[in-house]
Amino acid sequence: MSTKSNPEAPAQAPQQRVAPGLPPRLRVPASPEDALAAKLARERKDAQVRGVTSVQDMREAIKRVSRGLPAISAVPRMGALDAAAFRAQAAQGLPFLVDGVVERWPLCALTPQTLRERFSDLPVRARVGDYINTAFAPDRAMQDMSMIEYLELVAAGTQGLPPYLGNLELRALNRFCYWPAYLDRAGPPRFWLGPAGTVTPLHCDYDDNIFAQVWGSKRIFLAPPHQDEFLYTREANPILFGSPFDPKAPDFEKFPLARQATPIECIVHPGDLLYVPAGWYHQVRSLSFSLSANRWARALPMALNGDPSLRRPA
Repeated sequence: MSTKSNPEAPAQAPQQRVAPGLPPRLRVPASPEDALAAKLARERKDAQVRGVTSVQDMREAIKRVSRGLPAISAVPRMGALDAAAFRAQAAQGLPFLVDGVVERWPLCALTPQTLRERFSDLPVRARVGDYINTAFAPDRAMQDMSMIEYLELVAAGTQGLPPYLGNLELRALNRFCYWPAYLDRAGPPRFWLGPAGTVTPLHCDYDDNIFAQVWGSKRIFLAPPHQDEFLYTREANPILFGSPFDPKAPDFEKFPLARQATPIECIVHPGDLLYVPAGWYHQVRSLSFSLSANRWARALPMALNGDPSLRRPA
């Protein structure tokens, strides 16, 4: 299993000419002073959008609450939930799966062939090359192309990581989705498409997340927020932190503190909806050709139960 609404470009990036529907590419600040100014501006904007006094205080509150959570060895599965029941469950601060939501979407009835026949000209941006070790770097290799060009690139095969479409706002596909009203101030839907072997490395988003598995299956490792102290994390932006640790192939000689982390494994199948609470670390790996979609909240995380000390004055 990232601004959050557009992690490929910071709030201060200049506008550039790009294909319709794609965000501008990330630009590297010209100097350390520019980088610090952009970071502070980003933090102010992120706090304002989420209605909190400080993103840093929100992060620390999430980790503080996390330390009091019960340990779990598996992600529980729930039956169909209405919005009130979902929010009550989410307030516990633990991930869970929801049945009976995604499987009703018209998007689930489409096929990969549909992408070729009906959406061949859709502009997309592919992650290429070593996008795992450069996942949170400003110079991550990406290529703009059409959907049919991407599918042909996948079909041609590769010696390294397969190319991946990640975190794209594909409105042409979203019209086939029926998103539940689970999140306060939900951000725009994002889509993730790729063959077996595509990976989103271990990271956390400091926003509540609902993740819908449409086609194929994915293996997701999850670890609670306070275990960041074991995961050698690095800030990509105020609401996105990455980790070089791979829970699927742990290297404890290189990352000895990771022995103290307790990641749990979850397989999401077509029709599953996974709730990932704000601050939970997750790694996502496709087990087959896969289409997923997600939405992040733009509000105080539900596990904080409306903590008034974090709320920005009206």
